[in-house]
Amino acid sequence: MTDPTHLDPVAAIDRLRAAFRGPAAHRSLHAKGRFYAGTFTPTAEAGALGRARHLHEPTPVLVRWSNAGGNAAVPDRTPDIRGMAVKFRLADGTATDLLGQTSPRFPTDDPEEFVAMTEASVNKLTFPLFLARHPRMVPAILAGVRGKAISTPVSFAETTFYPIHAYGWRDDEDRRTWVRYTFVPTATRADRLDQRFSGADALFEEMAARLERGPVAHEVRVQVAGPGHDPHSSTSVWKGAEELLAGRIEVTEALPDQESDQPVVFDPTRVVDGIELSEDPILRYRPVAYTESVSRRH
Repeated sequence: MTDPTHLDPVAAIDRLRAAFRGPAAHRSLHAKGRFYAGTFTPTAEAGALGRARHLHEPTPVLVRWSNAGGNAAVPDRTPDIRGMAVKFRLADGTATDLLGQTSPRFPTDDPEEFVAMTEASVNKLTFPLFLARHPRMVPAILAGVRGKAISTPVSFAETTFYPIHAYGWRDDEDRRTWVRYTFVPTATRADRLDQRFSGADALFEEMAARLERGPVAHEVRVQVAGPGHDPHSSTSVWKGAEELLAGRIEVTEALPDQESDQPVVFDPTRVVDGIELSEDPILRYRPVAYTESVSRRH
């Protein structure tokens, strides 16, 4: 298995910032985003598989919808991966995070390859050459193309997001079940606003107007790993996996800037009792990269 520490996080963040030329005070990736408040309500099926408290009772969530690029000045209508980060705030003061993206699969288990791919993707001329040298990544890229991962959505409310890492759910008997999440929108074309938004902040303006009308919801669905399904790789495909509805995230309001005093970090390795991390190299590398990135945002 790839050693997740072999890429110096200082070098990784240097390279990502150089690729996007974003301001130093912003995130290295997903620089443009806004915060929202809501509630996660679990299902009985989720509670039967996991003992984590948010799988048993309604839990407040902090949501951040974002564009993936590292420069917040890029207009929303520019094709890009989109993100939905969710922080579950449990009653005991602890929290656990999930980070969803519009691409259904991750292209590599190697942090070095991911940074190199991100650098290449900024230039439409260099990206095909990069893929030609890394053919293993092509199936995941094609899956994203078929899923319109790099697109210009009408609304975050109509967009599906994939937290790509697997997590182990432990039940009351300490039995473990590996799961992967998907955030599936409940909004449809029929729910769209009459107004059209075309400015630089079109997606966020649309969301503000939509929330004035009422809540925005995503179902939280999970795939349950079976024999032959690898939870320790972001690139693995779980064909034929059982799927269940784990709950519903309902966003009710936009929030003012949450980072006026200090950065808000969504860390997919932040877990609570009843949730277990896999040995996924990308997952394990992310905290060291985030620590370096956050140090430059102060």
